[in-house]
Amino acid sequence: MEEKQLNSEESLELITRMIRQTRSRVERNAAQPFLVMGYLTVAVSIAVWFALRATHNPIWHLLWFVIPIAGLFYNGIVRRANREKAVTTYIDRVVGYVWWVFGSAAVLCSLLSFFVRLDILFIILLTMGMGTTITGLIIRFRPATAGGTAAIVLAPVSLIVSGYWMPTLFAVGFVVMMIIPGHILNYKSNHTNG
Repeated sequence: MEEKQLNSEESLELITRMIRQTRSRVERNAAQPFLVMGYLTVAVSIAVWFALRATHNPIWHLLWFVIPIAGLFYNGIVRRANREKAVTTYIDRVVGYVWWVFGSAAVLCSLLSFFVRLDILFIILLTMGMGTTITGLIIRFRPATAGGTAAIVLAPVSLIVSGYWMPTLFAVGFVVMMIIPGHILNYKSNHTNG
């Protein structure tokens, strides 16, 4: 097979097209985890709120562990599906590492909260806000950066709020941090890429 030598204009066009395709793929792939994990977290928050209101039994806080378990399951499915489809880029790896670190820290703190008094919803909202903000900065998507920053600002409010309002505040944080940016990213991706 014969290799064609590209002139500088063709080379620049090829590089530009590759960057555009990579950014488009990152935008498409970034919306789905935001939406899945955002809606899952809001659903669990509402379930915890209803269960606590109905029974006044703190055992229902164990429902929070549905989130990391479902997250690991979802991540495994996505990783298996993407293994055959596309090449993993540096940005994909960086975003993956960011979420691996913040997700691991969140799970570790959640487990630690069984033995030590921790304001776990504050810690989770803060760490997920930082992860979302960093992801938004990496993929250069301002709504994710703004949503993550809003969650970081909202996290200390969870130290003031008590009782049944905590899961509600937590759900609001995830709506602002993941669901709204996820829908904007999804809309932008679908309308930019035809």
